[in-house]
Amino acid sequence: MQNSPEEKVCLCALNMVFGAEPRIANALLDHFGSAKAVFGIGRDGLEEILGPYSKYTAEINAGTLEKAAEEIENAAGSGIAFVGRGETGYPALLTECEDSPAGLYIRSGYPQDCFDDRDFIAIVGTRNASDYGRDWCRKIIEALSETGRKPVIVSGLAYGTDITAHLAALDCGLDTVAVMATGADSVYPARHRGYAERIAAKKGSALVSDYPLRTAAMPVNFVRRNRIIAGICRAVILTESRYRGGGMITARQAFSYDRDVYTLPGRAGDPLSEGCNWLIRSGTAAPIISGKDLLESLGYPFRRTQSRPERNAARHYGNTLDGSEVEKIAAILLAIKRNDRISLTGLAELTGFGYRTVAELTGLLENDGFISVDLLQRCSIRTKSTR
Repeated sequence: MQNSPEEKVCLCALNMVFGAEPRIANALLDHFGSAKAVFGIGRDGLEEILGPYSKYTAEINAGTLEKAAEEIENAAGSGIAFVGRGETGYPALLTECEDSPAGLYIRSGYPQDCFDDRDFIAIVGTRNASDYGRDWCRKIIEALSETGRKPVIVSGLAYGTDITAHLAALDCGLDTVAVMATGADSVYPARHRGYAERIAAKKGSALVSDYPLRTAAMPVNFVRRNRIIAGICRAVILTESRYRGGGMITARQAFSYDRDVYTLPGRAGDPLSEGCNWLIRSGTAAPIISGKDLLESLGYPFRRTQSRPERNAARHYGNTLDGSEVEKIAAILLAIKRNDRISLTGLAELTGFGYRTVAELTGLLENDGFISVDLLQRCSIRTKSTR
């Protein structure tokens, strides 16, 4: 369904006027049935509904509609679509939230397809993510990519957990949506501009904001932004957070929307896990025990498939080695992945292939960049960042 051009302009105008208090805009839309009707009731009618001293009454006028029409035109010129409530492309789950915006700015090559009948899973956390948090973020996304359901990964484009989630999604072949605390025509932090371009260019992925163009990053914007992350997703996963943090706000907001909330347990006394542990204790979030447990809780069928390193190696060696050697290579890679820095002797014992076979195959894997072997003959999987 598409709104008429006039209704789209009116929705954009309502979003500009009531951006900070979207509940009022939604109440007006529910009462009058359309944004166009809101702009047609006149000052007396508005004062009767909003009160004689409402600061918004004077803003609902023809001048605001002109600004909104210009806003939509400027957005389109920058490759950004304004999608109003009720239109194809507006997230269905978000309409359930009483504080959902009158419209969203979506920067994508395919804005009408981004929210079309797919699962959206948010992964959020602290900007100061630890190695533990980043590693689990990647593990969770890799597990989600193996289910066959291919959920869309949603986060906020910030440092730490957010950007780790977006990049892991792209690396695993999943679509990703970055919900921004600025206008969709700018990127914060600026260092992530290149990543944002990758997201916007991928079919099925998008940059999303409810802020008008040219809106700069302000602290309060991030809090308001978090409700969009929670609202468009059926589940929110919090990897790490202090007791007070943006990730905690998103998790609590998701809980208030009756979404599923999951979190990664942490060590007692660890500041980066105190928020997560509190959510578990309070019953707000379910603990993540393992990737399999999380997938089952989300309703995704668990499949024992080869992980990314084994698949890549199978493709790489499939035409040069016989099937039995490819199977041994896959088994060696899986053993190294599960036992980081395992020795060649340990690999031989674990796989049962014998030391000479393991030495030959790990030498081949090291030479081709799949693993690294240190001076003490301890093996580790090589990631893209270390190749």
